[in-house]
Amino acid sequence: MQTYDYVDQSIIRMTTATYTISKVKPEEHDILFDIWESSVRATHHFLKEENILFFKQTIHEHKYFEMVELACVRNDNGQILGFLGTNEDCLEMLFIHADAIGKGIGKTLLNYAIDGVKVNKVDVNEQNEQAVGFYLHHGFKTLSRSELDGTGKPFPILHMVLK
Repeated sequence: MQTYDYVDQSIIRMTTATYTISKVKPEEHDILFDIWESSVRATHHFLKEENILFFKQTIHEHKYFEMVELACVRNDNGQILGFLGTNEDCLEMLFIHADAIGKGIGKTLLNYAIDGVKVNKVDVNEQNEQAVGFYLHHGFKTLSRSELDGTGKPFPILHMVLK
């Protein structure tokens, strides 16, 4: 079991052999946009280019990163490899840079969210089969389904809960 050291309100440290989890500084939001885009292009094959650009603009304009508690995984050099955003007991976002997918970063972040933040809910695009499988593998079950995403687009969402 991993332990989390809450250094203060702005720093969370969880160190594994290669990664550290910490809070995200506002000046690092541009890095998160790059990671978000890299991750979406690698995993959301059902989206067209105009969809990706729409969501990127929406995230920026609505300041989504400011609406959640952000934490990230950093490598030994301090580079952000992936991040998550939570709101109470909900995992609102989890994105890993395409070059870092499959290296345990998503699992590290999800374990932190479950154990450290007490997250037990997540919404995921049904068409993102890799993400759906990831959450199922980690004990989430589908509670319900919405035909449209939060912006009203026809990208079905699975509402999942940790069982």
